[in-house]
Amino acid sequence: MAVSLTLATPPASAAGTTTASVEEARLDRVAPQEILKRSGFDSLAPEFAGVLAGADSFAEAERTVVRYGSGLWRRAVDRAQGRGSAGGDLSRDDDRPLYWSRLALTRELRSWKPGFGITERGRTRLLDRLERSSRGQDSIRYPAGKGVKRILLTGFDPFTLDRDVRISNPSGATALALDGTWLRTADGSLARVETAVFPVRWADFADGTVERTLRPHLPEVDLFTTVSQGRPGRFDIERTNGAWRGGFPDNENLSRTETVPVADPATQPQWTSTSLPYAAITAASTGRFPVYDNTSVTELPAGADTPVVRPDGPTPGSVARAGGGGDYLSNEIAYRATLLRDRLGLTRLPGGHVHTPVLQFGAGNTDPATGGVTDPEFVRNRLDIIAQVRAIVAVAAAPQESFAHPSS
Repeated sequence: MAVSLTLATPPASAAGTTTASVEEARLDRVAPQEILKRSGFDSLAPEFAGVLAGADSFAEAERTVVRYGSGLWRRAVDRAQGRGSAGGDLSRDDDRPLYWSRLALTRELRSWKPGFGITERGRTRLLDRLERSSRGQDSIRYPAGKGVKRILLTGFDPFTLDRDVRISNPSGATALALDGTWLRTADGSLARVETAVFPVRWADFADGTVERTLRPHLPEVDLFTTVSQGRPGRFDIERTNGAWRGGFPDNENLSRTETVPVADPATQPQWTSTSLPYAAITAASTGRFPVYDNTSVTELPAGADTPVVRPDGPTPGSVARAGGGGDYLSNEIAYRATLLRDRLGLTRLPGGHVHTPVLQFGAGNTDPATGGVTDPEFVRNRLDIIAQVRAIVAVAAAPQESFAHPSS
């Protein structure tokens, strides 16, 4: 039976609420505060709160929200790409200042008490505008003209933060490092990369955040890839994605176990397939981590009720229980993006999912209770992962002879 889903952002009353979300409540821990201070992002929320307090209408408040949200995204991208002040001694490649700053802003917005009337729906709209603008979701722009390839790449927020609140997500760091950049593909072509970051929350995905962000751009791009953190010590090009949510708690500590909820479920397939050139990617020398073509899935075979692992992909008529990328939101974003590709009729568009290695802290810094928020090996691992994703994308964007993705 399907689970009832709520909006991604918990509603706030017109008078404001002092109740922070589960994610926002983690802000007051020592590590997030240190990350904000050592990146110079600790001043953004107080400044935002002061400007917001001076808004005398909903329209002015919305302009303020969008200005600070898009400004936060641009500041994080600029910091990652070496523009402007680093704001502190935290390495520039770090994705965590963006994550924790966004939560500091949403917490201020959630508790804001305007002098004018604001409805619950209005506050939810402002929170959504802040989320989208601070994730780069509404600022994807490609240059006009021919002769330039267009690449769309997505990353994720940090997650499993109750296990270790210091965690960084290399996919989010990659999105910051590559947004608005140019690269040479393996065949020498010039390509422009645009990126966005997504939350690790089941409800946002059910609410259509992936489709809303990607739908306007898939028809104009030459390649798309969703990226997330996967297994230790390896990259995986996920061959098959499954229509199943396995229930692992998200960043709001909510669990969902059900078929992936999409529009027009009557035509929803159990499986979708990558159209990335996995053979070319795995054969190329892209970095120090091995890259695998992962074909394994978990299915309920036709007429059966016991899950079976299939190393070579799903069998006809089976029901999905895990794609190659598992049954969490990394699998789901891959499923949604490739389903959208197919529903838009973009059958020859290369696209799929890349799982990065787990970003690990250095030896002696693995205990979250006593460890520091960063160390040289941690930074080196993240930089190497970013560089290798860039190299993988350069290979994937080169023309492939007679390549077309298999039927779902």
